[in-house]
Amino acid sequence: MSAPNIEHPALPQGRIAHLSVRLTALRARLEAFLEAERGQLPIWAIAAFGAGIALWFALPDPQQWSGLLFLAAGVSLLGFTLVGGRVGAALGWFGLAMAAGCVLVWWRSEQVATIRLEHPRIVELTAKVARVEELAAKGDIRLTLAPSDKNLPPQVRVSIPADEARPGLAAGAVIAMRARLTAPPPMALPGSHDFARDAWFRGDGASGRSMGPVEIKVPAEASGLDDLRARLDHHVRTQLPGASGGIATTLVSGDQNALGEEDADAMRRSGLTHLLSVSGLHLAAVVGGVMFLTLRLLALSRFLALRFNLVLVGAGAGALAGIGYTLLTGLQVPTVRSCVAALLVLGGMALGREAISMRLVAVGALIVLLLWPESVAGASFQFSFAAVTAIVTLHSMSAVRRWLRPRDEGLAMRTVRGFGSLLLTGLVVELALVPFALFHFHRTGLYSVFANLFAIPWTTFVVMPLEATALFLDLGGFGAPFWTATGWAIDQLLALAHWVAGMKGAVATLPTMPVAAFSTMVAGGLWLCLWNARVRLLGLVPIALGAAGAIAAPAPDLLITGDGRHLAVVGADGRPAMLREKSGDFVMSLMSENSGFDGDPLALSDMPGAACSRDSCIADIKRGGRTWRVLATRSGQKLDWQPLTTACASADIVVSERWLPRGCHPRWLKLDRDALEATGGLAIYLKDSPRVATVAERVGSHPWKTPGP
Repeated sequence: MSAPNIEHPALPQGRIAHLSVRLTALRARLEAFLEAERGQLPIWAIAAFGAGIALWFALPDPQQWSGLLFLAAGVSLLGFTLVGGRVGAALGWFGLAMAAGCVLVWWRSEQVATIRLEHPRIVELTAKVARVEELAAKGDIRLTLAPSDKNLPPQVRVSIPADEARPGLAAGAVIAMRARLTAPPPMALPGSHDFARDAWFRGDGASGRSMGPVEIKVPAEASGLDDLRARLDHHVRTQLPGASGGIATTLVSGDQNALGEEDADAMRRSGLTHLLSVSGLHLAAVVGGVMFLTLRLLALSRFLALRFNLVLVGAGAGALAGIGYTLLTGLQVPTVRSCVAALLVLGGMALGREAISMRLVAVGALIVLLLWPESVAGASFQFSFAAVTAIVTLHSMSAVRRWLRPRDEGLAMRTVRGFGSLLLTGLVVELALVPFALFHFHRTGLYSVFANLFAIPWTTFVVMPLEATALFLDLGGFGAPFWTATGWAIDQLLALAHWVAGMKGAVATLPTMPVAAFSTMVAGGLWLCLWNARVRLLGLVPIALGAAGAIAAPAPDLLITGDGRHLAVVGADGRPAMLREKSGDFVMSLMSENSGFDGDPLALSDMPGAACSRDSCIADIKRGGRTWRVLATRSGQKLDWQPLTTACASADIVVSERWLPRGCHPRWLKLDRDALEATGGLAIYLKDSPRVATVAERVGSHPWKTPGP
């Protein structure tokens, strides 16, 4: 009798061999892909450098920063030593660049460390003025000062009423004043702007307001770019008083504080705020205008035209104009990036090559990040690079190139083609900026594409040339007619902004966007823009996932500032109701934005389910199938112990700017001065699973965090 025929299972060696073959095939495909995309790999290394900086801001404490460095170093070592080939080189440089970015911003945060004021103080100070900024919207002037008192931080910012300005109050002056100083304001609510971070990297140790007149001990001596900028500001405001003068000043000197609040809000709601930030649009107009005039004027001479390369001369003149304009407007991040890009374009023209490419954008980003790594966390950097990256990506597509390439056709068709190009470019830029606008400002303009379609060419080809001509003719005293024309042109721009801003549904709002959703969309956008092959389309997947996460993010039900003075209960319709009816415009705007509401908040006393006295308010909030009772104090008057503890016991959440007695025991959460000093501002979500988001969690252990109790 023969033995049965039994099939043995596959040997482990067989499975390993099969897996090895598949991995080898996968690596070969990756090698082929990276070889085809080898021109994009240096750009990805710069993106990794920026990612290392961004992750330092996103991760909360030094242990995680160190973990990031070890992980990046491990990836780099793995790529250079074990993997090899194009894949290994890509991994190695990517990890190394990410580690370098994290190290650079960590080092930078330590280098700018300064003494900070721990407690509010009223001081008599003598200081040298480092910078003067006019805040037209507030009717104030903000001074950056270097106090002589060694017991104060080496740099402070103090606001004074505009009518306190005196001749000689400029950079370099020595002044004396009485002022109330406090530590730089922290992030007010989770997801709002972090003013303390800005102050840390600027070197500000305190901020405050004057209390009384400012005495000028040593007037400023007129010299340097600061003096030129100040004289230009004064001259423009003299020629064009009012709102038009504010925009004209911005275009000349880069001072974005020159516009009134109403006009600035209209520019924001209509999506035209970027016109107030001197960047690529303005620099292109200056460089292009100077180059065009240089070529036309020099071409009038037959001798020069036949013996010199006038394109090269014009490019040199444009480069000098771009550098001068960048210096004049104060070396702002968008201007520096645009200046670098313009110089590369001009250099490419001088060499007879096309320089407008994604590499140009990457080099501009690298220079900015090396000089100011902290800019990666700011809206200005993100907006400017997102816009230009979207434009370069769009115009690198073969279909768009075919649409725009020169051809023999009539004027009407050329006009249609140019108009369509402007419309398409504007649409793509606005789509690219939507996540950034919602993340930083909780709102975005829905009609901004059409507003920009008219505003950008109007500013570039009408407003700026008119203003430049007016300034030039003022040298001979003949600029008045052109100032009148400039004022009219700017008035039309403001009229467009107000018209678009006032349209129904002009603004889309969103509560605080989760960092994970924002990061996912940014990563998808980079994948979509930085590859050339069809695999780039996979970037649409993380963009869609991030957008879904952002839209699904719930609105907070309760918002509380870190000092406990301001509280907003968010109604079922999304409208916030304020504890204090006389809250300032900044606080009211803050509460509306973080609630995802476009409009003014209510008073809590007018909200259904709320009852307020002079000293406190009680509000019932129905969420998640139950009713939450909130008790909040709103005066400094002494409260009787027995009624207070009884009210605490009947409330789920108690909020107060003062210290509450130990006998105050709410059912869920007690937020008095001690607790708020530890948490900072809060956003409370009551639906489904109740949770609390705090500023302290958002800031983590970064050096600008507010010291605990």
